[in-house]
Amino acid sequence: MSPSPISRLPSPAVRGLLRHDEPLAARTSWRVGGPADTYFEPADRADLLDFIAALPAAEPVLWLGLGSNLLVRDGGYRGTVICLHGALDAIRQEGDQRIHAEAGAHCARLAKFATAQRKRGLGFMAGIPGTVGGALAMNAGAWGGETWPVVAEAEVVLRDGSTHWLTPQAFVTGYRHVEAPEQVLGYLAARFAVSADADGSYARSTKDSLAQRKATQPVGKPSAGSTFRNPPGDHAARLIESCGLKGHRIGGAYVSQLHANFLITEDGARAADVEALIAHIRSCVKQASGVDLHPEVRVVGEAA
Repeated sequence: MSPSPISRLPSPAVRGLLRHDEPLAARTSWRVGGPADTYFEPADRADLLDFIAALPAAEPVLWLGLGSNLLVRDGGYRGTVICLHGALDAIRQEGDQRIHAEAGAHCARLAKFATAQRKRGLGFMAGIPGTVGGALAMNAGAWGGETWPVVAEAEVVLRDGSTHWLTPQAFVTGYRHVEAPEQVLGYLAARFAVSADADGSYARSTKDSLAQRKATQPVGKPSAGSTFRNPPGDHAARLIESCGLKGHRIGGAYVSQLHANFLITEDGARAADVEALIAHIRSCVKQASGVDLHPEVRVVGEAA
């Protein structure tokens, strides 16, 4: 394991949690993966910006929320992991048509807040098992809704620690895809456009969708949510199930019997098991249907 640049330098003065060679398995929803060279949880916004400004210009940075859309390989991550969940997680209403949420806020909590304020537009967030920052980074969605169509502005941070509010026009977005301006290092917050749910019909629809999710998805099991993007006009789960892959196992990772687009891990699983299972599913579906499934999950780090 070769240390990253910051590991060879004196640790910057921070008030949050700063560790080296920090195991990441317990910080990802699959509960697998190796250590990060450097791991940082800021005490607050000022602590985060000071830390970023002190980073070497070439230092790789990985942003972490709930670790629900991430596979860290068993050899770990050569760089700095910054975790915002629990630090930058404030949510507040700004006027009648905006809700402000920091990047570390849980998406389900944002949806619950909007419902409590009798606002419509963010109910789909209840089906996203991650944070606002992750939702912004990948244009996360559920139940036909997506993140960026309801973003009014996003606050970003640059490598020098400066921050800027940008409109959606500064980004290229698509289905589970976002391209930020090159100088952007990460997301700090967003202002979401909402409207009144005067009769409560939107809240009832969200509640029904949540009930459907609990009945059809392995909620509470170690997974990363949906593993593959849905191809145009079809569903990844249907294609996987049609190949007879429900329950298929490689090592400590297996395809959920409840929902074929969910891969579950058990005690003793390795990231290599999950990655091999992803590759096997893609190969089977490609051979059977000609469809090349694309993973939603981000795979980072080095093999063991």
